[in-house]
Amino acid sequence: MTLDFATLDALRTRHPAWRLLRSDHAPLVASFLHRVFVVPNVRVMAAADLSEALEDELYALRLQLGETAFPKPALDYLNDWASPDKGWLRKFYKPGTDEAQFDLTPATERAIAWLAQLSERQFVGTESRLLTLFDLLKQMSEGSEADPAKRIADLHKKRDEIDAEIARVLTGDVPLLDDTALKDRFQQFMQGARELLTDFREVEHNFRQLDRRVRERIALWEGSKGALLEDIMGERDAIADSDQGKSFRAFWDFLLSSRRQEELTELLERVLQLPAVAALQPDNRTRRVHYDWMEAGEHTQRTVAALSQQLRRFLDDQAWLENRRIMDILHGIESKALALREAPPTGTVIEMAESCADIELAMERPLFTPPVKPVIANLALMAGEEDIDPSALFDQVVVDKARLTRHIRHALQDRAQITLRELVTSQPLQQGLAELVAYLQLGSDAFNAVVDEDTSEAIHWQAEDDRGEAVSRTARLPRVIFMR
Repeated sequence: MTLDFATLDALRTRHPAWRLLRSDHAPLVASFLHRVFVVPNVRVMAAADLSEALEDELYALRLQLGETAFPKPALDYLNDWASPDKGWLRKFYKPGTDEAQFDLTPATERAIAWLAQLSERQFVGTESRLLTLFDLLKQMSEGSEADPAKRIADLHKKRDEIDAEIARVLTGDVPLLDDTALKDRFQQFMQGARELLTDFREVEHNFRQLDRRVRERIALWEGSKGALLEDIMGERDAIADSDQGKSFRAFWDFLLSSRRQEELTELLERVLQLPAVAALQPDNRTRRVHYDWMEAGEHTQRTVAALSQQLRRFLDDQAWLENRRIMDILHGIESKALALREAPPTGTVIEMAESCADIELAMERPLFTPPVKPVIANLALMAGEEDIDPSALFDQVVVDKARLTRHIRHALQDRAQITLRELVTSQPLQQGLAELVAYLQLGSDAFNAVVDEDTSEAIHWQAEDDRGEAVSRTARLPRVIFMR
């Protein structure tokens, strides 16, 4: 990026990090978000918890600066920081919950990291960074060498150096790093660890932007599913196959190795016990910094999983064809919501009646009334002599729902859906209207069924009248579709 006047002027007015540095509340925003999100490596926090923490912060500041300092409630400040014209926080809702969640944006974290570098450092190490740059150049040079003879010569040279070092150690000449070199390398390690957590948030932001674009395309899509999936998967593959995506995937595979995790734990324990490193008083979270990496990477993986889940939901949405009217209504709502996202309406949008409690006074409850005990006469029962035909007790119609269930499942084995008329045609009704009602009950209890109100079907079956003669019965009802 060229730092010309036009570019810097656009960044000054549009970039959230620059807007944060220009804000009058920059000390409050940066200090609070650094303490709540960056220091403990918190990725997501509920609105209630974050608002309570900010309320305590504002109370302490009002005691120092006066009651007129920061007059608004904490939640108003959080919503203002998450607004599109600020962009310092990300406000969202987790699936299945109605409580708002807040997360730090990558631009805010970069601004906080830059502010942390402004303070004067007591010790500035340069040796370790020079060695790191030298090692990186060697890795690039050796990794791009295609000549086998040169590769073998480099490997022999390394082996000779290792053999010479082993010989020196065997003779008692053990080279050790002094305290200055240890402090230099440890500070570089801590800086790299913090920068890695910042990079994770930026990678997660990129995948989240892709997920957002996918939802918008699904809401506004008018063509076929295949064309949409080809477009979306092509963009997802472009991100996954980019340099950033490949680097993240390689890092994630490296970190998921149990052997690497144990090795990192042992190395951290050994280094933190060194006197020179202990004198720097490192943060206690340094012992589990690799677990913080894993937690940050897990959030990124969840964002990718949300993208896959959105595509899966789109593929499984069979109501797109069976009930087009409902989908058109939802489609219109989503389109209007996206159109109003950048320019929300002013004033009152919706009003809700004030909730009230149902009060029931104690004196409104009826008094206890003892039940009336029935008087049973002590009479001897006598056998009756009426001649009653008991066959009426056995003339009840019992529908075998298990047989109907097997029939539906057998029909859905080789097809995704089938109508009720097709089921009755392949296996005619044996018990008339009662069996037809049993089919409808199974469609609402045991299977996924869709009712097409716009299309009606006639279902025919044979029955017997009062004289025992065969008659044809017909029932006309909306089309019922059973789905797998």
